[in-house]
Amino acid sequence: MPADPAAAQPGNDPFAWIDEARERRRGAGLVRTLNPRPADSALLDLASNDYLGLARHPEVTRAAAAAAHRWGAGATGSRLVTGTTELHAQLERELAEYCGFEAALVLSSGYAANLAAVTALTAPGSLVVSDAGNHASLIDGCRLSRARTAVVPHSDPEAVHKAIDAAHVEPDYEGRAVLVSDSVFSVDGDAAPLAGYATACRAHGAALLVDDAHGLGVLGEGGRGALHAAGLAGDRDVVATMTLSKSLGSQGGAVLGPAKVIEHLVNTARTFIFDTGLAPAAAGGALAALRLLRREPRRADRARAVARELHRRLTAGGLSAVLPEAAVVSVRAPSPEAAVRWAADCRAAGLMVGCFRPPSVPDGISRLRLTARGDLTDRQIDEAVGAILSTAPTA
Repeated sequence: MPADPAAAQPGNDPFAWIDEARERRRGAGLVRTLNPRPADSALLDLASNDYLGLARHPEVTRAAAAAAHRWGAGATGSRLVTGTTELHAQLERELAEYCGFEAALVLSSGYAANLAAVTALTAPGSLVVSDAGNHASLIDGCRLSRARTAVVPHSDPEAVHKAIDAAHVEPDYEGRAVLVSDSVFSVDGDAAPLAGYATACRAHGAALLVDDAHGLGVLGEGGRGALHAAGLAGDRDVVATMTLSKSLGSQGGAVLGPAKVIEHLVNTARTFIFDTGLAPAAAGGALAALRLLRREPRRADRARAVARELHRRLTAGGLSAVLPEAAVVSVRAPSPEAAVRWAADCRAAGLMVGCFRPPSVPDGISRLRLTARGDLTDRQIDEAVGAILSTAPTA
């Protein structure tokens, strides 16, 4: 069939709106670009999520390579067909045991893990209470759940009480509620009031679902996570999600909780059932990293100590930074444009830092986001602080 002559006429571009959106982003200083990194960089890295410095650890990379050689480059199918190997099962057993839960389920990413947990544990007629500071993956899980979602003020257990109380007067509420929250919030690095959240949930018979992506490997005894530190790991009303791509230096995600919850996800969670399984190399690397952390638990202590030292020295230098409760150090910038320039100037000075701008930040305040890696030396901390202070914007 010949092409429609009108299709080539001006004004018929179905993506013309993209040009307008791009100009709005440019005007607001919010344009994002991809910057491929080399395999070996001279830059000091405070931008990645490699909290313990394990992504390039010889034990981890050797294990990942060995898994690829033995099992293949990919999982070859969904976990329920051909995508589950002995490595996946072993990783799930050891991860659950180390973090103090009955069972675990490994997925292809932390994002997929959050979507799986939120959507599988809710339904139309149920209630999801969501902390206003939650990660995008939890927010998207709430949207996909088809449940009623109540967004409550950040780190406010009393608001959780009120939200669940209010749901009881809704005619379609069937009595099931889940509170979802990050354990450590990725923007400012502050920790959720998990004890208060658990109390609020238990007063109403609600479940607590916590994304411990930034807690695993950093918080709790030997890096066992925020829920372990709070004494909540393994409780029958608590579920955790986490990522294998931060402290464990690999890739993938997991849901941990009571065995019946995990069995329910295997049978109902769409991002588990219909997604190709995690690549064997990632499973093998994560398992090696977990075993290394078990053997060297002080890596978690060092990550927290580096974060506190960065905060102390940067605030002493006159910068505004949030007191870190894990390994994220958030330093405020005066504007999105200033944040971008600051990050670029740090890079020119030999330091790679994260740059968070709207819409990634819920309060609209742009920041540099620093990763306090547990493998940083004192000299590298000196270099990082010097680069950040010397390039800081004046307004």
